[in-house]
Amino acid sequence: MEEQKRTQTEQLVELLKKHDLSIATAESCTGGLVSTMLVDVPGVSQVFKEGFVTYSNKAKRRTLDVSKSTIRKEGAVSEQTAKEMAVGAAMMADADVAVSVTGNAGPEAEEEKPVGLVYIGVYIAGKVKVSECHFSGTRREIREQAADEAIGLTLKLLQKNREKKEKEDK
Repeated sequence: MEEQKRTQTEQLVELLKKHDLSIATAESCTGGLVSTMLVDVPGVSQVFKEGFVTYSNKAKRRTLDVSKSTIRKEGAVSEQTAKEMAVGAAMMADADVAVSVTGNAGPEAEEEKPVGLVYIGVYIAGKVKVSECHFSGTRREIREQAADEAIGLTLKLLQKNREKKEKEDK
């Protein structure tokens, strides 16, 4: 299949397989959509370890080890929470790569955070990059955009990581 015709999710799964890497997800506002997108790809069982849907703050703390002080000081919808969720998912699932999503899909602002504000964290090789995103639309549309962006960002960062590693190995 040509690169352009394959979905980003298919490309991500192929890249993970090619480099013998595993992935885990930690989702809040997307409620499992990122995991669903991965599981829709045949053969993903070779690379997908586990998906965590940690919707409540208590679940984020208990399941992914997000610190209570982070939730209290920064809120569930924050860069630091996304970072801790990604690290927590990688550690709990013993995965090489982890992607986290936390945000406000609406319909009303919460924690003084606007509807459509989403943070996506990507853990690769012990490092986490977090992207702040602003989406618009209905609750469902925001969740779908966030899941698409999470897959796209993970693919992009993993491609960069692999290119850097290949250069270092030469």
